[in-house]
Amino acid sequence: MKAVVQRVTKASVDVEGARVSSIGKGLLILLGVRKGDALADVEWMADKVVNLRIFDDEQGVMNLSALDVRGELLAVSQFTLLADARKGRRPSYIEAAAPDEAKALYEAFCSRLATSGLKVEKGVFQAMMAVSLVNDGPVTILLDSERK
Repeated sequence: MKAVVQRVTKASVDVEGARVSSIGKGLLILLGVRKGDALADVEWMADKVVNLRIFDDEQGVMNLSALDVRGELLAVSQFTLLADARKGRRPSYIEAAAPDEAKALYEAFCSRLATSGLKVEKGVFQAMMAVSLVNDGPVTILLDSERK
């Protein structure tokens, strides 16, 4: 499981011109589910995301987590994070999980995030989405459950 975590002042998802979700200060999480990922990956990733100390404290040091600042979370499924572009010009997505498997783990990830008590919004699985964000910092963190 791979994730791109961005600290944002706001983020939203539109599908076919209609707003389906939005958050204020918090984290936008782009999540890619890999073949072979399991609930252990979901647990690790969700725990890592909500506890990452990437928000500024009173001294301007990144020392606070989304839990500490009561940040909002927006999780968007993005299979292209599993792209392998090492050969040729067309990326291979062979490492991405099948849609039914990926959807189940994406939903489990969102549910696990919700147990934190933070507001959790979602994208629309397999939809063509327009994701808008204002990256705060910019702060962008890459996570990979295979590298835990």
